[in-house]
Amino acid sequence: MRNPPALAFARRRLAAALALAMAAPLWAASAAALAQDAPYPAKPVTILVGFPPGTATDTVARMLSERLAQRMGQQFIVENKPGAGGSIAAGLGARAKPDGYTLMIGASAPQAINPHVYPNLNYDARKDFAPIGLITWLPYLFVVSPDNPARDLKGFLAAAKAKPGQLTYATTGMGTTSHLVTAVLLSKAGATMVHVPYKGSSQGQTDIVGGRTTATFDTMVSSLAMVKSGRLKALAVSTPERVAMLPDVPTVAEQGFPGFDMGAWLGLIAPAGIPPAIQERLAREMNAVLADTAVRDKLGELGAQVRTTPTPAAFGAMMKSEYDAWGAIVSEFKVKAND
Repeated sequence: MRNPPALAFARRRLAAALALAMAAPLWAASAAALAQDAPYPAKPVTILVGFPPGTATDTVARMLSERLAQRMGQQFIVENKPGAGGSIAAGLGARAKPDGYTLMIGASAPQAINPHVYPNLNYDARKDFAPIGLITWLPYLFVVSPDNPARDLKGFLAAAKAKPGQLTYATTGMGTTSHLVTAVLLSKAGATMVHVPYKGSSQGQTDIVGGRTTATFDTMVSSLAMVKSGRLKALAVSTPERVAMLPDVPTVAEQGFPGFDMGAWLGLIAPAGIPPAIQERLAREMNAVLADTAVRDKLGELGAQVRTTPTPAAFGAMMKSEYDAWGAIVSEFKVKAND
């Protein structure tokens, strides 16, 4: 089966974007300029998260906020505003005062996918946000109930093809990475399933265990604990190579879909217009947090792969690349808001 050019976007494109970004000039702010902004933060900082507690985005945000608070001597408070694939939080963040006291966890869905799926968003992903830095790359797991007779992804997709429109798949919402990754896989397999969008990961996974939904393609961060406890069965991982936390789970590519390489990214962003000195200080502090071996190990145990960008500009370049690449996939697979 033809492998769409857009599907080559994941790690290879991310690596290329980061390599190009490394050639960008170093931060222009001088030590004196940063010193002038030393009082920041003088009050608690809010980090908006577009997904519910228990999702990968929320888990990463809470770990980051705790460490930033320790380094910067002020509270960083995670505020969950779930809905519309992360777009509700993005809209709130876009309209927030750009003073460094409202930040957001940017993600593939609200920043790169939703603008191509939803026709009337109340924010412009290309103009309304200032990049701070990349945090993680998130592999995805295709999981089913342990009672599901499928022994591997090939067997599951064969069953789905034999019962078109009878099996269901849960996602973390319309237009999310979970939705689009599954749509791409089903299209390549020639299978049809009914999409059941949820506001987050937990309820969809619970409904799989309870037999109300058939499967989901969700982040390792959200799925790993239930797979390890035996409440869910993992049939495939979305990355080109198997992951260390689940070495016995084969990749999608190994199971008849060569070149399949998809996942999601998370990063820290702010409303456009944030003072450059604050933007750059946040980037420095965040990268220092992510350089900590204990943080990297903990995120790795959760199923997230730490990735960083050297400057806010480098992350901005990556976000633009992601916007274009996901747009091509949405167009190619004709994913619309009513799917």
